[in-house]
Amino acid sequence: MLERRDFKQRFEGGKPIAVHEFLYPLAQAYDSVFLRADVELGGTDQLFNLNVGRDIMPGYGLEAQVVMTTPLLEGTDGVEKMSKSLGNYIGVTEAPAEMFGKVMSISDELMFRYYLLLTDESADAVERLRTAVTSGAVHPKQAKIDLAKRIVTDFHSIADAARAAEQFEARFSRGELTAESLVEVALVIPDGGIGLAKLVAEAGLAVSSSEAMRKIQQGGVRVDRERVTDTKRRIQSAQLPLTLEVGRKAVRVVAGV
Repeated sequence: MLERRDFKQRFEGGKPIAVHEFLYPLAQAYDSVFLRADVELGGTDQLFNLNVGRDIMPGYGLEAQVVMTTPLLEGTDGVEKMSKSLGNYIGVTEAPAEMFGKVMSISDELMFRYYLLLTDESADAVERLRTAVTSGAVHPKQAKIDLAKRIVTDFHSIADAARAAEQFEARFSRGELTAESLVEVALVIPDGGIGLAKLVAEAGLAVSSSEAMRKIQQGGVRVDRERVTDTKRRIQSAQLPLTLEVGRKAVRVVAGV
C-alpha cells in the first residue's frame, strides 16, 4: 500500500493516513477475487485500486487480472471530472432536450474532448475537425450541434435528436418557449403556497433558496415569461402548471402527487 505515491509521501512526511484509506482499495480488490475477473476496466484515477486486485489474486490461486483504464471525462464545467455530486454531469437517462442542452453548454475547447471520448470518431478525424473550426471552415456552433445530435441519438433516437435540436433553436435562437421544449418537474405545493425562491431551488434551477433569492433580486427569474423581482412572491398550487425560467434554463412545473 505504501508504494502508492500519495501514501508514501504522507507517511514520510509524518502526515496521518486513515485506516479506511487502506481498506477501501483492498475491499475493491477483493471484488476481483470474488468475481474471478479476467479483465477489470476503470478510469485512470482507479489505476492503483485495480492493481491491488492484480496483487492479491495470485494469493487466492487466480491468474492476475488484466487492467485497462480509460481517460477521465471532464464534466460540463470543463474542470472537474464528470460527477453527479458536482452537478456537472449529463445523465444517460435524461430527456433528449435536457441532454442536448447540456452538450450545447460545454466550451468549444471541451467539445473536441467529447468528440474523442464519446463518439467513434478517430483521433485524426477529431483533429481535422478542430482545424476546420479554427480556420472558420466549420462554425463551432454547428460542430457542437452535430455532437449533441450524435449523443442524443446514441441514448434515444435520430428522431429525438432532431426534435431536441429544433427545440433548442426555438428556445435560444428564436426566443420561443413551448411546453414541448421543456423538461417537466413535478412538485407538491403545500396549502398556502410556496415561496418563489424555494420553488426555484426545488425545481433544480438553483442550488439553494438563498442563491435563488439572489437570482430573483438580479432580475434573472421569470414566471410564465414575466420577470419577477419580488423576493416575497409566493406561488399557489392553482397556478400550476407554469413555466419557470432562470437565466437560460427553463422548466415546466406541474403538480406532483
